[in-house]
Amino acid sequence: MNRAPDTLRFKPLGIDTAYDHVVFMHARCHVCRAEGFAAQTRIVVHARDKSLIATLNIINDGLLDTNDISLSLGAQHTLGLEEGDPVTVSHVPFLHSASLVRGKIFGQRLGRADMQAIIDDAVTGRLSELHLASFVTACAGEHLDTDEIVALTEAMVTAGERLTWPHPVVVDKHCVGGLPGNRTTPIVVAIGTACGLVMPKTSSRAITSPAGTADTMEVLAPVNLDLAGMRRVVEQTGGCLVWGGAMSLSPADDVLIRVERPLDLDSDGQLVASILSKKIAAGSNRVLIDLPVGPTAKMRSIEAANRVSGRLVAVGRALGIEVTPMVTDGLQPIGRGIGPALEARDVVQVLTNEKNAPADLRERALLLAARLLELGGKAAPGQGAQLAAATLDSGRAWTQFQRICAAQGGLREIPVAPLVHIVRATRAGRVSGIDNRVLARIAKLAGAPTSPVAGLDLHVHLDTWVERDQPLFSIHADAPGELRYARSYQAEHTDVIVIEEES
Repeated sequence: MNRAPDTLRFKPLGIDTAYDHVVFMHARCHVCRAEGFAAQTRIVVHARDKSLIATLNIINDGLLDTNDISLSLGAQHTLGLEEGDPVTVSHVPFLHSASLVRGKIFGQRLGRADMQAIIDDAVTGRLSELHLASFVTACAGEHLDTDEIVALTEAMVTAGERLTWPHPVVVDKHCVGGLPGNRTTPIVVAIGTACGLVMPKTSSRAITSPAGTADTMEVLAPVNLDLAGMRRVVEQTGGCLVWGGAMSLSPADDVLIRVERPLDLDSDGQLVASILSKKIAAGSNRVLIDLPVGPTAKMRSIEAANRVSGRLVAVGRALGIEVTPMVTDGLQPIGRGIGPALEARDVVQVLTNEKNAPADLRERALLLAARLLELGGKAAPGQGAQLAAATLDSGRAWTQFQRICAAQGGLREIPVAPLVHIVRATRAGRVSGIDNRVLARIAKLAGAPTSPVAGLDLHVHLDTWVERDQPLFSIHADAPGELRYARSYQAEHTDVIVIEEES
């Protein structure tokens, strides 16, 4: 087949670079040399009436001929390329958003149009990972004022789909995170929707934790619904529990989180924009936010929680939604399970009123459900607790949860891990401290959430009296290597559960 001199032939190499689009060209490629492309140059790739921006990697050996070009798997799938397809490349045009990012680095305030330009280019892949990392870093700390957070939130909503519902009150509940096992959302959704609330709940997968709500819910029912599927479930049951990443609701949030994760940056402004953009995009107008406070939780102090609460309320008010923060205890994990399947087991035990259900998970879910029922107008002020408890105790919440699971594709059996290692107390005494972060890390090293059955089962809580050799927690794993990895880390952190001996 005859080709123009600047046309290259696609050759698949099967290289997975996750979300980063990468293009591969030979060092002696005539197009590469004529255009002056060098390694790490950002270039536009055109094929099949589509285009994307990718980062150039140079090949010097025989993987590619001089007339070949290859793309990372994600970029290949985006363009729909097959072997032998013609591909052309060009320089990236000037990006105004890149200038705006540089301005923010030097302290420039960003207006609504500025934020929209940055977010639009972030979502479409025109801004590189380096630009995005610079933007996230420049906005960290106290470098976004309230007006900028409002502009960022609004831009994130505008960049994706936005749902509307034929109901005057649409509620949602969210936890800022940092507390292992705090899987109250499925219980709260079941109670709330059983009482007539409309709650189209979109949840995240784990970012830095052993499980997100979507990971746990996926153990019990399908969560990868599209917008039409989500709408159908809500119309049938009043609520849903689905993965937000399967829909284009505030897609910029996923882009920014992907960059924040390796940088380990917790910015108040971006936290607020992340939470509220998802809620607004999902069509909610009354939102309850759980902010657990503890030395090893995300909110380290009451002062930090109050600061974030104030920003959530102010930004919500500016964008037309009512936000109600609740500062809660974050000193220790909630429930017993840490990891998708173990947390799913705890949720079902609470919903089915089993005698050995974790009492702390039940009590926390009832506390949040009670407040949400009052916010949603289903209970008078001060009466939400009674209605929430009656709905759970009567079995109505469990029946409603089964309806939601059935509408999403069917309730599943909870799997169990084939490998379990018990960590025991080395002395008798009272449990005086639990490190949330180390426990979460152990669960992740055991394989959670990639392996749904992996994680950690906690057998004690604060103020529990333990005897020597009494089980403190169990590590669950699907593979011997992951179990060894988790045990090795645990052996280096023997103070994850602090036991004080009697004086």
